[in-house]
Amino acid sequence: MADNTALIKEAYDGFARGDLAPLLGILDDDVEWFEAEHVTYWHGGAYRGPQAVVEGVLVPIAQDFENFSINVRRILSCGDTVVVEARYTATSATASGKPLDAQVTHIFDFVNGKIMRFQQYTDTWQFAQVTGVEPSPS
Repeated sequence: MADNTALIKEAYDGFARGDLAPLLGILDDDVEWFEAEHVTYWHGGAYRGPQAVVEGVLVPIAQDFENFSINVRRILSCGDTVVVEARYTATSATASGKPLDAQVTHIFDFVNGKIMRFQQYTDTWQFAQVTGVEPSPS
């Protein structure tokens, strides 16, 4: 079985280089991806499958922010669950240019080396202030 912590580290390192392949490669085809409730990209439920994650989260982040980064503070392994404590930093891509500096926790649940479930917890108020976009769950 793959070392889940190493897979997560590779995914964050890839993201930092602008390479989503390491992350997308470990998402199960049926992954459930939960954004924090009421964060800008929350739609009221799980994104299902890698393509939904790309279209609903990753592409909008790239459009809404400049220099978006995830600064990992620590990675904790709990068997098939990996917890990441980090900070998001970026600048709004809108004319306001507001900075984002928000704490975040990511929880990844693995089955056979693939992420089956993801849960994010972050500062939803700050996202709304920086992006100017309130979430609209479906």
